[in-house]
Amino acid sequence: MADESMEHEQHLEEGAEEEFIDPNDVYVEVNDDGDMLMDDDMEEDGQAYGEGEGEEDEIVWEDNSMQHFPYHRKSVFAVSTHPVAPLAASGGEDDLGYIWDYTTGDELVKLTGHTDSVTATGFSADGEMIATGGMDGRVRIWRRVGKENWKLWEFLTELQGPDEVMWLRWHPKGSVLLAGSNDSTVWLWQLPSGNTMQVLAGHAAPVQCGDFTPDGKRIITADAEGTLIFWDPRNPAPLFKLSPTDARFDMDGITSLAVNPASTLAVVGGTTGSVRVVSLSKGEVVGALGGHREGESVEAVTFVELASAVAGAATTQNAGGVVVTGGTDGKACIWDLSTMRLRATLEHEDAVTTLLRLPSPKAHLVVSGSADKTLRTWDARTGTLIREHKGHQGPILQAALGLGGGVIVSAGDDGVCLVFPTE
Repeated sequence: MADESMEHEQHLEEGAEEEFIDPNDVYVEVNDDGDMLMDDDMEEDGQAYGEGEGEEDEIVWEDNSMQHFPYHRKSVFAVSTHPVAPLAASGGEDDLGYIWDYTTGDELVKLTGHTDSVTATGFSADGEMIATGGMDGRVRIWRRVGKENWKLWEFLTELQGPDEVMWLRWHPKGSVLLAGSNDSTVWLWQLPSGNTMQVLAGHAAPVQCGDFTPDGKRIITADAEGTLIFWDPRNPAPLFKLSPTDARFDMDGITSLAVNPASTLAVVGGTTGSVRVVSLSKGEVVGALGGHREGESVEAVTFVELASAVAGAATTQNAGGVVVTGGTDGKACIWDLSTMRLRATLEHEDAVTTLLRLPSPKAHLVVSGSADKTLRTWDARTGTLIREHKGHQGPILQAALGLGGGVIVSAGDDGVCLVFPTE
């Protein structure tokens, strides 16, 4: 099994009425429950997960997953799910990506061509394309073949630009791909042509996190030295920039961020345990959230939509929104942004590495994944634990939701992807 260190952990992270980019705007042309048995030699032998041969080395662990995908054999850094079909795409330390059926665990396509770890995967909004990004700087695109089913895919193109891909994000409506690089640049490509639309060059350190705003009109990025930049993707000059020179925004490095559904607020987490709330219309810090232990990194942020206050209270729409932050202190903190106060604290035994919010009608549920080898489903209204998901033998590095939020697909440092029912 892979070592349980967090050395390779990838720092992590929806619809406009009209697309913000005209495809012709090309700026640069660049061509069920039960116990299972585990054999310590599984990785070397390439055996299926839980099918060891050595009686003396067998150990027993609790596994309530529905499905396994064990073929990476080394740490799995990234996993994403298809918007419609029951497909997952995973990438790992073995320099490979896979498209696989998370209802059966069957491999469909091996995504080859990388010469170093695959650190990011993502399906386009329409599900017709899949992107993989790696530590080799390569961004490779595959597309669906035909219209009969979702099982046939072909290689389309390799995109040029980054020296090492930190993350990938597709536009929430269009076939536009965004990537952050270790060399401080941010890249924007139009697909399927592969043309480079923009290179955003306002950072001076590795761009560790970023995304499109949910309305699709803007881009937000942040780097390892603590600088946050807000962009109009049609313009290489920032709309605004916040850096550690602003005392209210001194966070050391930035490790995570999320934007609220209205695209008006960003919540940013840093390496020192600090969390800042930024107004995207004003370009300034409007709040500081202090629930994580000092010196512990905030690794994940997600907004949740709660239609009402805690159970028993009158139904009121929360104007400021509710956000969840997860840190290496093992805490996931639920914040009410209308008051900037802590609503609840969710506990893990080790670092929280990933957070997922469920779609309506279960938007009050949030899933946390941890280096303690578990995922947990919580009711964000009350902080109540709904279900614990066990089966991994190493830290969980990333996770994604499938079947409209009905299942969780997880990626582990143990070289395995598992599938769990959310509730």
